[in-house]
Amino acid sequence: MATKIHPTAVIDAKALIGENVEIGPYTVIGPDVQIGDNTRIGPHCIFEFCTVGRDNLFTGAAYVGMPPQDWGYKGEHTRFTMGDRNVIRENVSLHRGSHATHLTSMGSGCMLMANSHLGHDCRVGDNVIMVNSSAAAGHVQIGDRALISGLAGIHQFTRVGRFAMISGGGMASQDIIPYVTAQGDRARPVALNLVGMKRNGYTREQIKAVKHVFKTLFFRGLLLKDAVAQLRGESLPPEAALILDFVESSKRGIARPRRSAAADVSDV
Repeated sequence: MATKIHPTAVIDAKALIGENVEIGPYTVIGPDVQIGDNTRIGPHCIFEFCTVGRDNLFTGAAYVGMPPQDWGYKGEHTRFTMGDRNVIRENVSLHRGSHATHLTSMGSGCMLMANSHLGHDCRVGDNVIMVNSSAAAGHVQIGDRALISGLAGIHQFTRVGRFAMISGGGMASQDIIPYVTAQGDRARPVALNLVGMKRNGYTREQIKAVKHVFKTLFFRGLLLKDAVAQLRGESLPPEAALILDFVESSKRGIARPRRSAAADVSDV
């Protein structure tokens, strides 16, 4: 199939368009843009200063590589990059980096549903889902296979770990460790994302180790640093040790379960 470009689309002569690409009506593609093979772009999209991989789908009215919403940005040359096989739905906004890091990046296999937003200088892994009207502020990091539910918000510089899930309407202002489900305003972990781990092939022993780390960190009456030190002395599989790496590298602090959650996780 040859590349198909609607006659109303406006494409700069310096843009690099791959093979078998479809570009819909009234879409505008600027000069410093690369679009990978087999990508489909619907109507009324705008692309600026970005690199888009192959086999991506933009259903329409997506804004890709827009300037950062940062008062300190003075027009520096920055970019947005994304991998392959992503689905970007209606009215999604993806902002390029600011002068701070010059880059916003997203991996492959992600789905960003309608009206979701990715701010400047974010780093997003693979197979991440952002549900309708969820938003990540600047400098947010989201790990592989994380799920950000509808209307959830992530404060700037906050990290969300692998396989973590923020429930609908949640507002994360501290780091959400891998594998947990977090809820509420100033979102905190309430349980482990066992369904997500099982669906992705985690073994019984791996899940048992993750449970052990979770309980030791938060429900054994230890200071966090003492719990980490104790766990470091154990023989943990890499999947469970990942939580300790995440905790030790936190700058904003770790969101911790509320005290009332102890009973709720006794059988986790």
